[in-house]
Amino acid sequence: MTNNKNTKSTLKKDINLDAPFHVSGRTKYVDDLPELEGTCFAKAYYSRCAHGEIKKINFSKAEKLNGVVKILSHKDVPGENQIGGIVRDEPLLADKEVHFYGQPILLIIAESETIAEKAMKLIEVDYKEKEIIVDPREAYKKGSVLSSSRTFKLGNPTSKFKKCAYVFEGEADSGGQEHLYLETQGAYAIPKDQGGLLIHSSTQGPTAVQKVTANVLGLNMSQVEINVNRIGGGFGGKEDQASHWAALAGFGAFITKRPVKLILSRHEDLQMTGKRHPYRSDYKIGLDKDLKIIAYTASFYQNGGAAADLSPAVLERTLFHASNSYFIPNIEVTAHPCKTNLPPNTAFRGFGGPQGKFVIEAAIHRAANELNIPAHNIQKANLFKNGDEFSFGQKVENCEATKCWNDLSKRYELKRLEKEIEHFNKENKYFKKGIALQPICFGISFTNTPMNNARALVHVYNDGSVGVSTGAVEMGQGVNTKMVQVAAQAFGLTLDKIRLEDTNTTRVANTSPTAASATADLNGKALQDACQQIKDRILPLAGELLKEKNLKNISFVDGKVKAKRKNIDWVDLVQTALLRRINMSAKGHYSTPRINFDKKKEKGHPFAYHVYGNSIFVVTLDCIRGTYEFEAVKIVHDFGASMNKAVDLGQIEGGLVQGMGWMTLEDVVYNKKGLLKSNTLATYKVPDVYFVPKEIEVHFLKTNTDNLAILKSKAVGEPPLMYGLGAYFSIINAILAFNPNASISYDAPITTEKILMTLYS
Repeated sequence: MTNNKNTKSTLKKDINLDAPFHVSGRTKYVDDLPELEGTCFAKAYYSRCAHGEIKKINFSKAEKLNGVVKILSHKDVPGENQIGGIVRDEPLLADKEVHFYGQPILLIIAESETIAEKAMKLIEVDYKEKEIIVDPREAYKKGSVLSSSRTFKLGNPTSKFKKCAYVFEGEADSGGQEHLYLETQGAYAIPKDQGGLLIHSSTQGPTAVQKVTANVLGLNMSQVEINVNRIGGGFGGKEDQASHWAALAGFGAFITKRPVKLILSRHEDLQMTGKRHPYRSDYKIGLDKDLKIIAYTASFYQNGGAAADLSPAVLERTLFHASNSYFIPNIEVTAHPCKTNLPPNTAFRGFGGPQGKFVIEAAIHRAANELNIPAHNIQKANLFKNGDEFSFGQKVENCEATKCWNDLSKRYELKRLEKEIEHFNKENKYFKKGIALQPICFGISFTNTPMNNARALVHVYNDGSVGVSTGAVEMGQGVNTKMVQVAAQAFGLTLDKIRLEDTNTTRVANTSPTAASATADLNGKALQDACQQIKDRILPLAGELLKEKNLKNISFVDGKVKAKRKNIDWVDLVQTALLRRINMSAKGHYSTPRINFDKKKEKGHPFAYHVYGNSIFVVTLDCIRGTYEFEAVKIVHDFGASMNKAVDLGQIEGGLVQGMGWMTLEDVVYNKKGLLKSNTLATYKVPDVYFVPKEIEVHFLKTNTDNLAILKSKAVGEPPLMYGLGAYFSIINAILAFNPNASISYDAPITTEKILMTLYS
């Protein structure tokens, strides 16, 4: 059990330990590692056909090229030619068929990357093209699915629609999104003694990489060591898909007995990896005269791509978050995982939640537009409150939805703002302002219950310094800083006394991926457990040295171990403990209590807690050009008791802008042949300094609610991305201010081209 009653915190809450290294260029990633002598370089030769039978492969010319060490196919795989996780449906290297443009077929290993690229151009593959499907609705009609459809239901919406005062139906589609992490996918595999491998991988899931690689090579997992110093961004794109590239690098190293590095170029990464899942959806919403949502149904057609990857899990979270922040007593939502001939789509910040939220927000907006009222009138009338029930059976607890709404409305003077915008719009013909409120509610935990556990290893050294290993992967979100804070607080030390080691599968095994916004909670609590074990061992000794019988009176603070009348140095206590042969190392473990979910009944309590918040968006639209500027985004967010406001604020701002980009700029385009057309940063637009709102103001909601978060500091990775939905609806409202009769099709992203067409529709 973790007990912090005898520990006082002396830590600053406005620090990010990695920041000095990032801004000075000293941060090290996989491609920065010194290359061992004899290192080879690998390239994956990929399919130029989205769906077809491989009739013939000829790589004899490439194999003869000077500097080519080996060209490997599926026939050379010593174990199983399979990397699928949830569903075993994705080969390491294509065998008889290819199912998407960009699917790896061969692995080229050469003395240099340049030689490997030359070899790729000498390879000849003949395909017999088959039917290509890129649309999920079409895929579902033809029975092309990745797994079973699922439905969450509460009440009886079908019968309740008949009793509604207002009923509206429609469609809502959301597009994909490129992760665009700064560090592309990559790995560096090094042979070890006794046939083992060390792989430096840019991954969010070290254990997944370890398991997949071992399976491909026919090794035990214990023979494959995965090491992650940090990664240059992931956003979910390296939760599952990093395994493919690490396994290929490991495959090359295992066969050649030489170190092999495989780093994707930006173009390769764009072409070969999956994105956020596009969804096409249908909805039906019914309200009473008081604007209460009485009934709601939705069908989601998820574009999963050519293999399951994490699609079944992403689909599940879409259902979990299909009602966003609103209590709907009669709701039925169904999701279909559709198989298409695109690269397998994968995890992305929000993990299916944003796609589900977009549809309910589109339904509310449609209803409000038809009723000629602001959408936030409906939003406010239906916010969750304690005791309400989610469609999956969990009861709402510690709800901050109304508190966030009221604080936001009062703090930022919503009524005054609405009047100012109304006045501006009356005075200006070709410039219109739009306003939208966007509440959020997001559950924190892996929805696959067994994944909610973590371990941590702690060593206290003779000089009083502390070494910490956890399963958390630093990818720019500040988890390293938070882990150091947890250990420092536990022992009452300054941050410089704590050393955080690389994430490594030999030190901390069987880890869950750094995902689901649960990493700090899980690993932090495991770390607390390990620290407490050590403290429990040395407290009796401290009592003896301090002549204090009541151990509850002993505290650890400012490098001292204190009792009521006396104190000793932490270092002296540590050295005495080691002389007494007390174990100053510990392995902590944590598994989230209470959570459960029965997938047969689709009911349970899957989340440890929920994060709430609300936001106001104000945009100015140029109705001649279709361009716009976001004047301000104002947020009241439920951080719990934030343990690091600097890190948390950075996550809010980054998540917000990333969500806004998904809703407005970032248009992932494939043609009917399954070829990615937005395959460069010239054809795929992401937010830049000119896009960011002129003003972003974030207020930390005051709350003292007990929860299962680490030090009561709620998760902040994924929830803020949901605010980005407000960008879409603020633009729609600006369009309607210009043309009240505009034909609104809820189709995100709302690019400038779509804005222009809608303005004059």
